[in-house]
Formats: sequence, structure tokens, C-alpha cells
Amino acid sequence: MTKKIMSKKISFADAFQELESITEWFETQNVDLDEGVKKFERGLELAKTLKEKLADVENTVITLKKKFSDLDNPQDL
Repeated sequence: MTKKIMSKKISFADAFQELESITEWFETQNVDLDEGVKKFERGLELAKTLKEKLADVENTVITLKKKFSDLDNPQDL
């Protein structure tokens, strides 16, 4: 399974935690250039996945608000 496919199935919390871990790794004094490039790429993949998941949740919230908008106007019930 490729990293791109794995990132689609990773939970939001796990993706965020992994991205935090990569960020912390870059803050260390001994950063290996080759490993850094790989981690940077993975970080971008995770950031993209997190952004997509947030957009999905936002769309779901918008849909739910529209579906239940009649609850805002109790006289319409």
C-alpha cells in the first residue's frame, strides 16, 4: 500500500499526530538531508489529507444545517 493510499485511510487524529511528530523532528539539531526530504514529502501528504478531511467535515456540517434549518424557526413546524 502506498503512502498516498494510506494517508486517505488514516484518522484525522493519527494524521495530525504524525504531522506534529515530523515537525518536532525538524526542530532537532541533527537533521539528515535525505531523511528530511522524505519526511517533508510525508508532511505535505498529511497536510493535504488533513485539509481534505476538514473540508469534508465542513461540507457535512453545511449539509446538516440545511437539512435541519427548520429547527431554527419553530413556528414553521
